[in-house]
Amino acid sequence: MFTAAQIIATFSILVMAAVPAEAQSLLERSPNLSGEWIAPHGTVQFNFLHRFVRSDAPVRKITNFPTFVIGVGLPEHTQVGFLYSTNSTLSPGYPNEWEFYGRWLPVSQDRGAPIDLGGQVGYNLAAKGLDGEISIARWAGPVRLIGVTRVLDDPSSGGNPDVALGGGLVLRLQRYIAIAGDLVTLTHRDSALGEKPAWSAGVHVAIPGTPHTLSIQATNTNTATLEGASRGTTQRRYGFEFTIPFTLARYFGRRQPAPPPSPSAPGDTSAAALTGPTVKVSLKSIAFQPSRIEITTGTTVAWTNDDPLEHSVTAIDHSFDSGLIASGATWRHRFTQPGTYQFFCQPHPFMKGVVIVKEAP
Repeated sequence: MFTAAQIIATFSILVMAAVPAEAQSLLERSPNLSGEWIAPHGTVQFNFLHRFVRSDAPVRKITNFPTFVIGVGLPEHTQVGFLYSTNSTLSPGYPNEWEFYGRWLPVSQDRGAPIDLGGQVGYNLAAKGLDGEISIARWAGPVRLIGVTRVLDDPSSGGNPDVALGGGLVLRLQRYIAIAGDLVTLTHRDSALGEKPAWSAGVHVAIPGTPHTLSIQATNTNTATLEGASRGTTQRRYGFEFTIPFTLARYFGRRQPAPPPSPSAPGDTSAAALTGPTVKVSLKSIAFQPSRIEITTGTTVAWTNDDPLEHSVTAIDHSFDSGLIASGATWRHRFTQPGTYQFFCQPHPFMKGVVIVKEAP
């Protein structure tokens, strides 16, 4: 018979061997706050979180606190999944911790809203109760602010709820590096159990040419569940988190090409219409280069995928959508109406850009 840890470890090896695909970016959140990130539809997201603590001298024993996070992106900006920790201190006599959860992100800056607003509900087997979270976040230049309110089932008080409030900050230093931190505290901490405000800090790195991200962290929490990320301890832990995606569309089903826009759309991609000046954009190192384009009406923008990964050029207002652009391929779009057109990459939502179209003189 296989143990749960062996099953999860085997699954992680299989996923790590898969072809790189769409991934959650750790550069968008702090270690103890998810920001209600939702995996793209049809993507299985696997995050491996490993934390360590060392006992005092003379023993100096290293104790591991691994957490496996698996989520599946579903339609309507939803995600379901579970977290499993092989070493939890949440409840006495319950060394393993499972949390099954569902998330929803109905409001998002990627879809033109001023903020990200989402929620999560889950059931924690160690606490034997329901937990919930409401999260609000906003990018302001290179800074992302995150605030959360959590309602938790207290495992030590027979099901009475706890409330936790917190916030976090992410600072993008450049395209591939960010630093982040957060603080979450219960409104009523149990001093007898040694509960402290939960804090974390991390340095997050995007690995160029891949969809993977890595975070080096310090924290006083045990696991990544809502319960574990809300209850600080007296021990400081160090560790890392690594994101691994598995996109089912790469292996199952048949992709359909994106339909051309109608004549009434702001652009026309038919062969006869691609006349006039052309501006070239490169999709390279998981970024649009350049990401800001200023043109006049009648200009064609040609996006060339210079990455080993598939990308898309998708307008937030749905006025144009390239579909998936294969590595080395080029997609063109002619802009005939003045306006501001924000776009992003569907497989990698952190890739963003804007086309500003002005009336030709």
